[in-house]
Amino acid sequence: MASQVNFDKVVRGKRVVLPDEICPAEICIKDGVIAEIRKGNNSSFEAGLEVIDAGDLYVMPGVVDSHVHVNEPGRTEWEGYVTATRAAAAGGITTIVDMPLNSIPSTTTLDAFQTKMDTARDKLYVDVAFWGGVVPGNQGELQAMIAAGISGFKCFLIHSGVDEFRHVTEPDLHTAMQALQGTNSVLLFHAEVDQPIGAQTSTSPQVYETFLQSRPKSMENHAIQLVSDMCQQYGVRCHIVHLSSAEALPIIRAAKQRGLPLTVETCHHYLTLCAEDIPDRATQFKCCPPVRERNNQEQLWDALKAGDIDMVVSDHSPCTADLKLLDTGDFVAAWGGVASVQFGLSLFWTNAAQRNLTVRDLVNWMCVTTSDLCGMGHRKGSLQVGKDADLVIWDPDGSFTVTEDIIQHKNKVTPYLGKVLKGVVQRTLVRGNTVYHNGTFSSQPMGAILLKPITSAK
Repeated sequence: MASQVNFDKVVRGKRVVLPDEICPAEICIKDGVIAEIRKGNNSSFEAGLEVIDAGDLYVMPGVVDSHVHVNEPGRTEWEGYVTATRAAAAGGITTIVDMPLNSIPSTTTLDAFQTKMDTARDKLYVDVAFWGGVVPGNQGELQAMIAAGISGFKCFLIHSGVDEFRHVTEPDLHTAMQALQGTNSVLLFHAEVDQPIGAQTSTSPQVYETFLQSRPKSMENHAIQLVSDMCQQYGVRCHIVHLSSAEALPIIRAAKQRGLPLTVETCHHYLTLCAEDIPDRATQFKCCPPVRERNNQEQLWDALKAGDIDMVVSDHSPCTADLKLLDTGDFVAAWGGVASVQFGLSLFWTNAAQRNLTVRDLVNWMCVTTSDLCGMGHRKGSLQVGKDADLVIWDPDGSFTVTEDIIQHKNKVTPYLGKVLKGVVQRTLVRGNTVYHNGTFSSQPMGAILLKPITSAK
């Protein structure tokens, strides 16, 4: 029977990942929104309607990567909105959330937030939301930024790596938490604090162990205890970004058992790379906090499965090749950051296939929880009627090799070069528009700026 509704487009497939099951289904799209979901593949539609048939490929919600450094304006030689969002689209990501640094100005004032949005407009191949920053003395800006639609805020408990985004002290945190009480916003923490290091057994800057010993787990552990204490004292929603130290898991577990509003992310590089495998001088592997030992990695995977870690993100933090000091291989002096936004889905799936994890796990940890974190769960993260028609169609059995010519982000330095990954993205749709299809992009950017609705704390 022909449809009585004038849909704009239909995506059908035999393996559609719905909230309640994976089944044959048809996603009917109208005005960029999922208008209807029909289980089965037997509907007939009016002549001329575009029907995308995914066959045996997975059709699932677009990935929401809530931790991306775009660096525009100010450091566009590192990255920019066009290249970052094209890379995201090629990786099946339909929404990214841009960090408040390393752009200039940092997104720590209402004016800077407006500058960010003005700069991003008309350059986006996927949808983009924004994190603001908490720095010493900007507590008076936070309410206005919330009213303007910022997704939440991030702070550093240690030097951020760039002088214009200053880290906060404990007194600064008390001030910021007081300003955020009752707002239903969220404060993200780069959770490392300076700690005595003691004698190092490795001293050559070209050896990864030297850098690893300079950022011990205790730096994270002490910081996460502070975050837990602050979360308990003020009741403000708190989030730990890029958890690396498995030693901090008991603190996190205890906080969650007490019912504190605390969430935690880890990153693809911590779940994929191991300190034991990093060659001398290979500074493309450097990030902060660092990639740690294999045993630590196994504990992170266990914590993810147990629910102690809530989500997995890229922390895409690129820079120009010269800042990685590849010529000298100096781990201590090189910029710390891993460029990987394009490959998150495939990195996760490559690992998941070896750990008896499923596509439903992927959707939960890379779509549902990440969209909820940034205040977009009402629009993003799952295939449901009324939500944005953000979809990725991908082949779970296909594989590819990471080569420079396929990398869409601006600078091609990445620890994944030459690696064979499983899971090939074939098509990405943002609000019903195909923005990526088998190596080609839409002729113009079709992403939009996302603003978080204003709600009061419960």
